[in-house]
Amino acid sequence: MIRGGVLVLPDGPRVLDLAIEDGTISDIGLDLPGAAEEIDAGGLHVFPGVIDIHLHFNEPGRTEWEGAATGSRALAAGGGTVFFDMPLNSTPCTTNAHEFDPKRAALEAASVADFGLWGGLIPGNVCQMAELADRGVVGFKAFMCDSGLPEFPRADDDTLYQGLKEAARLDLPVAVHAESQELTSALSRRMAEQGRLGIRDFLESRPVIAEVEAIQRAALLAGEAGAKLHIVHVSCGRGVVAALEARSRGVDVSIETCPHYLFFTEQDVERLGAIAKCAPPLRDAGCQEALWAKVMDGSVDVLASDHSPAPRELKSSEFWKAWGGIQGVQSTLAVMLDRGFHERGLPPERIAALLAGNPSHRFRIPNKGSLQPGNDADLALVDLSADYTLRPEDLHQRHALSPYVRASFRGAVRRTIRRGETIFQNGAITAQRRGQFVRPRRAKDTHA
Repeated sequence: MIRGGVLVLPDGPRVLDLAIEDGTISDIGLDLPGAAEEIDAGGLHVFPGVIDIHLHFNEPGRTEWEGAATGSRALAAGGGTVFFDMPLNSTPCTTNAHEFDPKRAALEAASVADFGLWGGLIPGNVCQMAELADRGVVGFKAFMCDSGLPEFPRADDDTLYQGLKEAARLDLPVAVHAESQELTSALSRRMAEQGRLGIRDFLESRPVIAEVEAIQRAALLAGEAGAKLHIVHVSCGRGVVAALEARSRGVDVSIETCPHYLFFTEQDVERLGAIAKCAPPLRDAGCQEALWAKVMDGSVDVLASDHSPAPRELKSSEFWKAWGGIQGVQSTLAVMLDRGFHERGLPPERIAALLAGNPSHRFRIPNKGSLQPGNDADLALVDLSADYTLRPEDLHQRHALSPYVRASFRGAVRRTIRRGETIFQNGAITAQRRGQFVRPRRAKDTHA
């Protein structure tokens, strides 16, 4: 029983009790009957547990980069109860059923959070998408530019179009990393030829137009294929506008951005170096404000961390050669509370929708994403008034390389509950049971 907390419900926050039975929410109301175990949530906001639909825990094969054991603990410390692991950077990548099975088993053995799995869409594996769908993937991930890993090549236009058609038949979405290979590779090559290998040069090699063009092209193909399209990590307001224009034409497209695009700018990349390198890169302050405007007006559907870890040696080399990825799985909710709620007045129910409700709805994960009877008791108990500065020793991920270290936040997670079990409390992981695999509901008969 959760007593006296401010429950963040889809229609707004209200002070109510929340009863839990057998890991599910059994009732919500005032002055509910007593229970054997009660948690006093007075002064705390009770959010639905964060569902992080986009991260890389790199298991199996690259657990020295992260792994589900450490990564899921960092997620839990940030109020997270469910994650969707991407098909890379694990080795092997999850592009067929043979690769899916050991990955699922590895995560079931290590994760303290519930999890789903993305399948990959690469040249040559369209015929294997059905077996991945039958295994329970949440969708298929494709890169429109070089992924950085030779074992996960980019999807050329034909591969993407054929994959979108197959995904439509399977009733699953395709997520795309939308940057133009032609533009980014040509600009990078020209920079190298001119000896321009600084941080600012890297940022200029991946301009906004490369992102916008790829979003438009992906949406055109998805509309023609009749497929569900999900645009990952949109970094700028213009990218959101491009996706919205496609939606206005009837394309079934959802829009994701990441907290680092809302927290850092390109000036921070110059200050922090490779620890803040990612693709698409961080943008200037004007682009960031335009993106915030789209978050505030409801145009953005989902916030996800895109946690992409690497060991220190891959982040300390020359900037162009350093691994590109932000390590921020623990800070997603923190950013939205500090920069969204406190700084801009973003309502708590909107934050809950971005981080839990919309992910559950878009990817059709049953019994997750909102505080209502019958759903899993996945909760994050948050002190909105608490101020803190993130220290390296506060991080539960494998490598304390997050650009959020030494940043100050308003709003702290005090307890995370996954299916009725407290898995994080006051700085410590307390989980006794492992997370479970979740799979989407599929409306269509994929064997028709």
